[in-house]
Amino acid sequence: MTTDEAPLRVAGPADVDPIVATLTSAFFDDPLWGPAFPDRQQRAAQAAQLWRLFASSAQRYPWSLVTPNVEAVALWIPPGGHELTEADEAGLESFLVDLVGTEAAGGILALFEQFEAARPDEPHFYLSLLGTHSHHRGRGLGMALLRASLDRIDALGVPAYLESSNPANDARYAGVGFAPIGSFQAAGGQIVTTMWRDPR
Repeated sequence: MTTDEAPLRVAGPADVDPIVATLTSAFFDDPLWGPAFPDRQQRAAQAAQLWRLFASSAQRYPWSLVTPNVEAVALWIPPGGHELTEADEAGLESFLVDLVGTEAAGGILALFEQFEAARPDEPHFYLSLLGTHSHHRGRGLGMALLRASLDRIDALGVPAYLESSNPANDARYAGVGFAPIGSFQAAGGQIVTTMWRDPR
C-alpha cells in the first residue's frame, strides 16, 4: 500500500456536494451506519441526505477539513460547538421520519442519543465524521488527513474525541494517539468504541 500526501484545506460551501458524495461512499457498508438505512436499494440516496444535513451544519465552523479534491473528509466540531444548528436539531425527528420512515428513524435517533450520552463533558474537538471515498481507499489519505487535523488541534492545546463505529479502525486511531475510554452497544448489537486523545 502506498500513502499519498494529504494536504489539508478548509472546505467551503462549494465543497458540500463532494463531501456528501465521499461520506455516502465511505459509510455505505459501515457496520453501524450501513444497517441504519435497512433498504439497501435506497441507502445511498437516504444516507446522502443525512450527511448533507451534517455537512451543511458544520459549515458554520472553520473545521470542515478535506484533502484537495475531497477524496477524504474530516468534520470536526470545536469545543462548545454542536453538530447541528438549532433549527436542524429541532427538525431532526421529522426529517428522519420523512426520509426513512418511523421505525428506521427511531433507530437513528436512538443512536444519536447514545452518542450524546457517551460524549465527555471536558472541552474537546469532536470528530463528527471521518471518511474516505471508496475510489480512493488504500492510499492512506484518511489517516493522513486525520494526522494533519490533529496537528492543528495540538497547536491549540485541546484534546480530541471520537467514536469508532468500525472496530477495524480502532488500531488506526490508537496509532495517532487515541485511547479507548468506553464503549456502548447499539440496538443492532454493534459495539461503538469511544476514544480520547490528549494534546501533544
